[in-house]
Amino acid sequence: QVQLEESGGGLVQAGDSLRLSCAASGGTFNRYSVGWFRQAPGKERQFVAGISWNGAGTYYADSVKGRFTISRDNAKNTVYLRMNALKPEDTGVYDCAAELYGSERLRAVGYWGQGTQVTVSS
Repeated sequence: QVQLEESGGGLVQAGDSLRLSCAASGGTFNRYSVGWFRQAPGKERQFVAGISWNGAGTYYADSVKGRFTISRDNAKNTVYLRMNALKPEDTGVYDCAAELYGSERLRAVGYWGQGTQVTVSS
């Protein structure tokens, strides 16, 4: 089974950019679709972006379309989330998630990382 470890979170100002990384180990990475979810304080976890196991498909929440870009480097077993034009409402814990041979929508996540905090100040 795959293990996921996120990095790259931090405290930034509105309008800044961040790049999150999700490093995978313990599994055949190119068999997994991978995505990002986030949870703001007092709210439910919500889907942010996903990429299919072969990188051919990507899918984004409407709230981040045009600002966030998800990509993967299967040679490095890593998925990235580039976040531009950050807004205070993007604040939350960002979790990396994986689904074996799933789609880019990650409807049946089987594995989760520990999360990384992103805080956007106004």
